[in-house]
Amino acid sequence: MQITGITQHHLTHQLDGAFEPTWIPGYPQGVHELELFEVETDAGITGITASPSFAGGLDYADALSVFLAGEDPHDVEGILRKLDAVDLVGPRPWHVELALWDIIGKDAGKPVYELLGAAAEPIPVYASTGEAQPADERLPYVETRIEEGFEAVKLRVESPGDIETVRGVREAFPELTLMVDANKGWSVRVAREEERWSFADALGFARGLEEVGDVAWLEEPLPRHDYRGYARLRKKTDVPIAGGEFNDGPHQFREFVQQESLDVLQPDAALATGIKRGTEVAAMADLHGLEFVPHTWTNGVGFAANLHVMAAADSAWCEYPFEPPWTPAVRDFLLTDTIEHDGGYIEPPSGPGLGIEIDRSVLDEG
Repeated sequence: MQITGITQHHLTHQLDGAFEPTWIPGYPQGVHELELFEVETDAGITGITASPSFAGGLDYADALSVFLAGEDPHDVEGILRKLDAVDLVGPRPWHVELALWDIIGKDAGKPVYELLGAAAEPIPVYASTGEAQPADERLPYVETRIEEGFEAVKLRVESPGDIETVRGVREAFPELTLMVDANKGWSVRVAREEERWSFADALGFARGLEEVGDVAWLEEPLPRHDYRGYARLRKKTDVPIAGGEFNDGPHQFREFVQQESLDVLQPDAALATGIKRGTEVAAMADLHGLEFVPHTWTNGVGFAANLHVMAAADSAWCEYPFEPPWTPAVRDFLLTDTIEHDGGYIEPPSGPGLGIEIDRSVLDEG
């Protein structure tokens, strides 16, 4: 089997309103934009993948074809070495590898998680918020998620003073598992700069979480490459430290492990590693007694891919992005079926490959 070409579609989906994600400071997001890629083969099997995008899009299917045309999609490691070369000049290409597994699974008639030697066991989901809100505004959201079956919620914070939001939610819901995401690892600086934290800010906030109690982790309170800072912070607090969603490749996670920087490794298969290297990071985490809970906030294709990796890694939690008007239906607008949780648990799609299908009518609109 050989790859014969790559077709790219720039897709946009209007939200019913807007929200202000902490990773795009000062910029209300009212549109979901992505690049969809179809990797075609001479066997008539097409693999799909997608990456986040922005207004105007980023067209690079022809450039990818230069590297991939004529390659056997089953040679994942060989193609990853070629994608390493693409990564040198950009854009970040790891999402392309998801399409290879989609092809391999379709060829074998098996879902990716089976190819990885796993079973589809239910994974508990946590509701992942996208914007920072004061406690009085956030409490109705939390109550609704609990009614829907969620047993955990991740709160976003921007300033050290947002510890009061966490404290208010904890007081209202003393049994709820809480995660807290400072989102200081990276930022899309379109409208304004993000509020950066010093090490003292991060430590003070972590100490505040210790007083709040029973916080599963504090996520990305420092820049994503500050391995030493994370190691210092981890030694000075009892709150587990998480991060790595946008770090580039397994070698950067090796740094996190070797410098004892994190308790929870969070690579996103669509952004940071691809599927194969994602499982390698998961094995690294297991070997060193760390948790592996991938970031999933991209699109329906990336979400499905991460579910297969989580099944292979036996992850303790699955991030479930949910900040209306950003909903599962918005995340998965390009798919024929929305990937939903069931009473607070979720499983990877069971169809061949990634187990998802593209809604062809969306391509006509795009």
